[in-house]
Amino acid sequence: MDELALVSAAKTGDLPAFNQLVLNYQSLAYNVAYRIVGEQDAAADATQDAFLKAYKALGSFRGKSFKPWLLRIVTNTCYDQLRAKKRKPTTNLDDALVNPEHSWRWLDPGERPEEYAERVELGRVLQQAIAQLPPEQRAVVVLSDIQGLTYDETAQATGVSLGTVKSRLSRARAKLRDYLQEQEELLPHRYRL
Repeated sequence: MDELALVSAAKTGDLPAFNQLVLNYQSLAYNVAYRIVGEQDAAADATQDAFLKAYKALGSFRGKSFKPWLLRIVTNTCYDQLRAKKRKPTTNLDDALVNPEHSWRWLDPGERPEEYAERVELGRVLQQAIAQLPPEQRAVVVLSDIQGLTYDETAQATGVSLGTVKSRLSRARAKLRDYLQEQEELLPHRYRL
């Protein structure tokens, strides 16, 4: 069954059809949420909230593609979370106790230990750089550069014009470049300018 058929069925109350949409997009939605909010538990909460909001708002879906529509809900949910966090800052004790950079399922048996260490370090530095961006710029970088959405899809997902997406993306890339140049000693040698 294709995506639009699943959406049509879900609109009529077919829960298995909506569950299939969730299965198709849960990984993408979580990855976008994680890159925007920067914490695993907060990203999981935002993803769950976004799917609940999508289910409730499914009757208003009028688009041709479900993905940008859903990602707009995800990004807006993340913005809501970031605003709430700004109003009521908290510290997650679990994050302080667990090292999120170490995950055995991402190990490549052909990768040498020093290559793994460089990759982990580069990922950490990039995530720090992305976390420094304002939420609006962070969202377009995540959607366009990390998730590979087109500029048009990114515009639909964020609810802004194509020109605004390009402008935010240009500013975000410049800030990322500057941040990475400041952190040059943390970058693996092959990524230094």
